[in-house]
Amino acid sequence: MEHKDPPRPRYPALKARHRELRAQLAQPLALRTHRALSWLQRAEQEDHDHDARFIFLWISFNAAYANEIRLRRDFSERRQLLGFLNRLIDSDKTNLLYEMVWRRYPNSIRLLIDNHYVYQPFWDHLNGELDEDDWQQRFARNKASAHKALGRMDTRKIFAVTFDRLYTLRNQLVHGGATWNSSVNRSQVTDGASILGDIVPIVIHLMMENPGQLWGDPCYPVVE
Repeated sequence: MEHKDPPRPRYPALKARHRELRAQLAQPLALRTHRALSWLQRAEQEDHDHDARFIFLWISFNAAYANEIRLRRDFSERRQLLGFLNRLIDSDKTNLLYEMVWRRYPNSIRLLIDNHYVYQPFWDHLNGELDEDDWQQRFARNKASAHKALGRMDTRKIFAVTFDRLYTLRNQLVHGGATWNSSVNRSQVTDGASILGDIVPIVIHLMMENPGQLWGDPCYPVVE
């Protein structure tokens, strides 16, 4: 019997749900999800430009997870991101993230894990901060740990590693470290946009459906 993928939330349904819930949501959460939805809508209009789609999706994701700026004095953005991902998984009672990782993207995630061009210590080596043996040993250990997590179907670990790779890709694109539509990094951009394209709507859905979770205050609140 054919194995069907579970239904995935998309912008129109999420926007309609936001209209239903926004009067009941705390203002910071309503604002976060409103902003995230606006960038998700723009991202879903990009069918062919994967660079643009990835960037719009990351802005949507960032609108959802980034805490108010003063908190960044104490926590790195990567640590903040990891905490947010753990809260999402804790809130995911219907296993939408689990299903997305293990039924739709195990191969794409494996390719990201094995791709040293989205592993930050490789670039640290090229910039003279690490020697070659150091970054290669780190990469080997990182991959081995991630592959064990794949074997255990450890969603938390795989999410942490996947977003570590996607964060490096985000930095390459947003900080001008890549050429638009370059053939050099096409596979990771295409895979990254596809993975984010499914994760971000789930993120927004989980946040709206779990208003009691600690999502924090948004960056740059509205001032009237």
